[in-house]
Amino acid sequence: MSGADALAGARMAVGTFTVWPVRVARVDRVVAGWAMVWAPLLGGLLGGVVGVVAVAGALWGWSGPLAALLAVGLGALLTRGLHLDGLADLADGLGSGRPAEGALEVMRRSDIGPFGVITLLVAVGAQVLALAQLVGASPWAAVAGAVVAGATGRLAVTLACTRTPSARPDGLGALVAGTVRPLGASVCAAGVLAACLLGLAHSPGFAVACAVGAVAGLAAAGALLFRAVRRLGGVTGDVLGALVESAVTVVLLVTAAAARG
Repeated sequence: MSGADALAGARMAVGTFTVWPVRVARVDRVVAGWAMVWAPLLGGLLGGVVGVVAVAGALWGWSGPLAALLAVGLGALLTRGLHLDGLADLADGLGSGRPAEGALEVMRRSDIGPFGVITLLVAVGAQVLALAQLVGASPWAAVAGAVVAGATGRLAVTLACTRTPSARPDGLGALVAGTVRPLGASVCAAGVLAACLLGLAHSPGFAVACAVGAVAGLAAAGALLFRAVRRLGGVTGDVLGALVESAVTVVLLVTAAAARG
């Protein structure tokens, strides 16, 4: 463990989780572990961008749903749509009803099947409408909710990389599976909990709702991870992307329900 490892991990995290072009000179399991530790911070920053854009759009004169739609779309562009692609692929794989090898083969394909399409429509639609409701409550609620959602989504990946095995001998899942140490995961969890304090800018109750949303989001991602591991034998890059989107969606839904104008 060294500063060079941490810096290399930060570069890998940016290159993996965002569209920003970053030259990563070194990629190994130590660096990958650091990348997964950096992921929640990066997710929180991306969530902040989404929240600010949604608020700015509403102030510009767009309706809440339109501003939220463009903000969520920007978030997808900033991540190259990788997490949404993973969600769709996992839905198709699990929905195929095939054994592990067959389901993994379905997930490898570049096309999206009916399970993937329906899952994407529901997830993106829920994110857009929930974010719009947060924008309607207050700018602070929108930004805080989006930050916590983004950070929690990536924390789900961090936690999944502590002990879960890889479903394949190659790919992103094989590189990052089991690379995160308990201490690193605990620090990340504490950081996400601290981010929930941003909700105080809207109300004390909303800060509590952010924490509840984070726990609910991790629980949903954990349930999805359990199902994926039982069916596939471990994680893949698609599984990790699906964990991000499922946790983000649940956090936004919980915080939207709790927000008050």
